[in-house]
Amino acid sequence: MRYSQLRAFHFVALKGGFSRAAAAMHITQPGVSEQVRKLEQDYDVLLFNRERKVIALTQAGEQLFLLTKQFFEIEQHIDEYLSEARTEMDGRIRIIADSARHVTQILAEFRKRYPKVHVLLQSGNSEDVVDRLRSYDAEIGVLGGLSPGADIETLDLGKTQILAFAGKGVVPIGTKRMRLEDLAHFPLVFREAGSKTRENIEREAQRQGVVLSPVIEAEGREAMREVVASGAGIGFVSQAELGDDQRLIPIELEGVDLHMSETIAFLGQRRDLRIIRAFTGVVQDLLSSNGTVQDLG
Repeated sequence: MRYSQLRAFHFVALKGGFSRAAAAMHITQPGVSEQVRKLEQDYDVLLFNRERKVIALTQAGEQLFLLTKQFFEIEQHIDEYLSEARTEMDGRIRIIADSARHVTQILAEFRKRYPKVHVLLQSGNSEDVVDRLRSYDAEIGVLGGLSPGADIETLDLGKTQILAFAGKGVVPIGTKRMRLEDLAHFPLVFREAGSKTRENIEREAQRQGVVLSPVIEAEGREAMREVVASGAGIGFVSQAELGDDQRLIPIELEGVDLHMSETIAFLGQRRDLRIIRAFTGVVQDLLSSNGTVQDLG
């Protein structure tokens, strides 16, 4: 196995094709193809399925790609370490968040300090966040809950109350509080499975012996917000994420003590990556001065 073979494989998997990999590596496509072919031949393993000029990673390829992500990140980490004292921070940071509202101020401050860093912000539920961190497809996660796993390190952003909310005309005028058993008589809009807010509501309803059945399941918080705002039903969200949308009516939940903890998360074995240290440093500075997620949002 040679470094050039691993690098060729990694770029093909990363870019999704031999031509794009060749362009990124500044070598010829036949050169890339030959390096990958030799790697497969030397170890008698198929890394890519090739059909009609479309390639896809095999199971063995998927496993190797995870390893090469780690390998080339360590290489990058070494380069950053050697050059840290003489260069300004640049590069890219990938953030996946269950709600972008929790990182708006953090991102503003991060951009002030590190203007040359490109930020890629994507959304996903808490399960998506953890999966993306573990597969090296994101450096930073923002999710509900404090215990995503022993391999994930977190910074606590604080907690906020879980509320129900509805569009105008769904509940009687003046409604400010409702019990879970009252909500059972209304159409409900839930997030997809994997949402921590949904998990908390369903667990409490089960504890109380209340059956809450959604009429609509919406993929993502923004989709749920728009469905609820249209008047299709009642949804659930943390107070910090509700915002000041005039289309929505907040409803306090009586007889429950439900809160959402929000955390910044990252893979523990990547804690020394320069870009992660920079981001978490910004978070810690803001928490020292502001205190909780409500203030940061």
